Amino acid sequence: MGTARRTDGGREHGSNWLGESEMKRFGMTIRLKPGNEEHYKRYHAAVWPEVVSKILECNIRNYSIYFKDDVLFSYFEYHGGDLKDDWGKMAAHAKTQEWWAMMQPMQEPLSTRKEGEWWAAMEEVFHLD
Repeated sequence: MGTARRTDGGREHGSNWLGESEMKRFGMTIRLKPGNEEHYKRYHAAVWPEVVSKILECNIRNYSIYFKDDVLFSYFEYHGGDLKDDWGKMAAHAKTQEWWAMMQPMQEPLSTRKEGEWWAAMEEVFHLD
């Protein structure tokens, strides 16, 4: 059906002819400081319900985090219409701020990340449904 799109770093943006938002895929990465693997996994085996609820409220679905050799890779799909607004809501959420404050000391951002990023956004170079 009629779809307006632009491609930006491999992620599709736009809306269909009904004005519905299209899903956008995101891959992000960060390093986990050595010695934090078990602690990080333990936290993520029991993510606080308030944090999960806020993630869902902010239109994020199909969210996964992978670990290998002190590298974390996250994948998620955004189903909203205003990413900046939704991320602002998440960043303003007190329980999410508390969660991030516990995770950040275990993480080491990439030196090549863009200004303002903690997790570095990755470019999608291939996708197959």
